[in-house]
Amino acid sequence: MHKEINLTIKPEYTKAYQNGYPLISKESIVDWSRVTEEGMILHLQDSKKRFIAKGYHGKQNKGYGWILTSQKLSKIDVEYFKHKINTAIKYRKTFYTDKSTTAFRLFNGEGDGIGGLTIDYFDGYYLFTWYSMGIYTFKNLILEALKSSVEYKGIYQKKRFDSKGKYLDDAEDFICGTKAPSPLIVKENSVNFAIHLDDGAMVGVFLDQKDVRKTIRDTYAKGKTVLNTFSYTGAFSIFAALGGATKTISVDLANRSRSKTQEQFNVNNIDLKAQEIIVEDVFNYFKYAVRKKLSFDIVVLDPPSFARSKKHTFSAGKDYVNLLKEAIQITHKNGIIIASTNASNFDMKKFKEFISKAFKALNGTYKVEETFTLPKDFRVHENFKEGDYLKVVFIRKL
Repeated sequence: MHKEINLTIKPEYTKAYQNGYPLISKESIVDWSRVTEEGMILHLQDSKKRFIAKGYHGKQNKGYGWILTSQKLSKIDVEYFKHKINTAIKYRKTFYTDKSTTAFRLFNGEGDGIGGLTIDYFDGYYLFTWYSMGIYTFKNLILEALKSSVEYKGIYQKKRFDSKGKYLDDAEDFICGTKAPSPLIVKENSVNFAIHLDDGAMVGVFLDQKDVRKTIRDTYAKGKTVLNTFSYTGAFSIFAALGGATKTISVDLANRSRSKTQEQFNVNNIDLKAQEIIVEDVFNYFKYAVRKKLSFDIVVLDPPSFARSKKHTFSAGKDYVNLLKEAIQITHKNGIIIASTNASNFDMKKFKEFISKAFKALNGTYKVEETFTLPKDFRVHENFKEGDYLKVVFIRKL
């Protein structure tokens, strides 16, 4: 049983919660000191003890918990979670019938009504990602809700919080059903991806970039040279190659990126001879490219929000302008820079200011060809715009 307590919202925050803002912050609560453990159900009320909303305490980088309902009598039980999951399934009905794409996000945190939890679908397998100890305490209820709502081959999980030695019974990611083959081959817009559901924090592809990858393949890649930086498992390179790129170069610092990228090329029967995979700090590679007078038709920039190597620390908010300046110097005239970020601490308007600043510093001119945010399956809460974190801009260097 989850403990339940009443908490009082500070007057200046009351209206936001009344209007549906879903993230619970410590500073918005008068008597937060009464919250003693993650997973507690919190009844938030105004200064006159009137009920406003009900949520749970779960500490993650965004805040200290999430609102679950504005209905006082709603019980946070299996039926509650089943209703949320079934609503999410209905919203994504067409994804289940699309044979060209067999991997998508089924449940997107607060966008589907439960912050701190995502569920991804991979050709009959489901993957929970728990972002706090608090939401993880509801695991059995949520698992039961999913199992009663879908047919599944197997169910997996990722814990994206510090468990400090607790829950050692979940040492592996597999939960129930039958284990997936390794790799599990899924499709995205008719392209194969090799997925590993039980191999560390990541599975091999970020599903939120599906529309961007398709656009590269269908509109921009033919006859072009493509530099894919921070390439991870080379997903942009795969789509570029299948779109007719003459050459792709994938650069990432992680040693595993080489074998992982080769695997993705192989499952798509792409000739590795026309592709180059480089394990190197991206910033060192930029210097090398300038020194060797290399330039490319398309440069993809998709760095993590924060990254650290031996010589460099990268923070999207502080360093993206400099990253763009590096890319501009090695992009052909009339070439395309695909600038992407998943940083949630600034919006698209600010991101476009970074682009303007970078070109201005180099006395360059450019044109924005198109922009992307999250695809339909990554549903965003209407009162939590920070949840629409993805920003991608196709920039033509003039």
